[in-house]
Amino acid sequence: MKIPLHLLLSFALSVSTHAGTVIEFGAKGDGISDDTAAIQKAIDAGASVVFPKGVYRLTQTITVDMQKTGFAALSADGTARVVMEGAGPAFHFVGTHEGTAAPESVKPTLWEKERTPMVAGIEITATHPEADGIEATGTMQLTLSRVSIRGCRHAVHLTTRNRNVLIADCHFYHNSGVGIFYDNVNLHQSNIIGCHISYNGGGGIVSRGGNVRNVHIGTCDIEGNHAIDGPPAANILLDSTGGSIGEVAITGCTIQHTHKAADSANIRILGGGTDEALEKRTGEKTTREGNITITGNVFSDVQVNVELRDARGITISGNTFWEGFQRDLVVENSTHIVVTGNNFDRSPRYAVNGTKNVENNGILFTNCTDSSLCSNVIAGVWRHQAAVEFTGGSRLQIAHNSILDSDGNALRIEGVTQSLISDNILRDDRPTDLRSKEPSLRILKSNDNLIGSNLLSNGKKIE
Repeated sequence: MKIPLHLLLSFALSVSTHAGTVIEFGAKGDGISDDTAAIQKAIDAGASVVFPKGVYRLTQTITVDMQKTGFAALSADGTARVVMEGAGPAFHFVGTHEGTAAPESVKPTLWEKERTPMVAGIEITATHPEADGIEATGTMQLTLSRVSIRGCRHAVHLTTRNRNVLIADCHFYHNSGVGIFYDNVNLHQSNIIGCHISYNGGGGIVSRGGNVRNVHIGTCDIEGNHAIDGPPAANILLDSTGGSIGEVAITGCTIQHTHKAADSANIRILGGGTDEALEKRTGEKTTREGNITITGNVFSDVQVNVELRDARGITISGNTFWEGFQRDLVVENSTHIVVTGNNFDRSPRYAVNGTKNVENNGILFTNCTDSSLCSNVIAGVWRHQAAVEFTGGSRLQIAHNSILDSDGNALRIEGVTQSLISDNILRDDRPTDLRSKEPSLRILKSNDNLIGSNLLSNGKKIE
């Protein structure tokens, strides 16, 4: 007889529960008793720790010191809630890994005692304003699955140094700080897959400083991660200031909301980082970090959908944009930026939160080099002097775009040199009373460019 999978899982849970439930170590799970000491005792015993159905109060951090406990796993079936009533993380995983992800840099004792700490099936909430969900320091292969964290400060806080982090099928919702926070951490190889990361006031996925590489963000719903009355945030913020962040793939996500927050962005990349070795070689005090792919995502309803500053090596392809209330795309002081095959639209079906046609949309490149804007459809840019603007820069390719039905110039080029501008459809075919009276193509103070054939409705003006 074939036994159903859910019964096998239930049996496995009951076996592990018998071996190490927090109840056996004195926890009550009644939402009234302070279960801190009992849960810490269960952790220190080194067992696989299971939380049966219940509400477990904590008044201080549970430290999982893996050098002492050995392998660590905290698990439940979705019916256990941990309430953190003190400052700091509910659970702090502390390992001793100081190497990289290369096998030769991993100490043998780590494989024997510390690898792959796990949390699964647990909900964490908080009543203290400085309470976090899970913090990890010095871990190797931290794995979080089916975890729900809400009402905390930071949901997941990655500090100092970690390697090979996997976060999947989790809900990080309505926390006052950051959903997943790379906090000045040295961390290579992390995957964030299939998660809901929403309504976190300090940003959805945020990386600041540190040394961060190989971040994979895929098939997530990431939205509303801005405090309306707080400082500017982003659904995904990669800030290299004081460090470096690169080698990132953001693929197949819906990323949106909310334009009501000041300077909100869906993706904001601040690539100006620091590299002491580079400074010694070249004298340059700041770097342009990047090597990032943004593909197959859906963006909407923020002030700026994608913002790139001081960045290098970023490809934006196959995405759908609408409702950039300031602009859809802003690129400044960056190089080797490729924008191709995207749809920048003004969708008539959307009137978010009572707004109607308030968004401006549009694309702005400022002082960029060695970059291309090719084969995109850009339509419905209003209240800007041009739908697409390039100010400063050189060795640019602006070709095969359809820039349609927008106010001002369709394409405005100023102070650009050594660039190709060709084979674009630059037309405004709206009713006569709405149609722009400005030239479709306007070129100012630019030289040494090749201006090819473009299909224009209002002609061109070169000054």
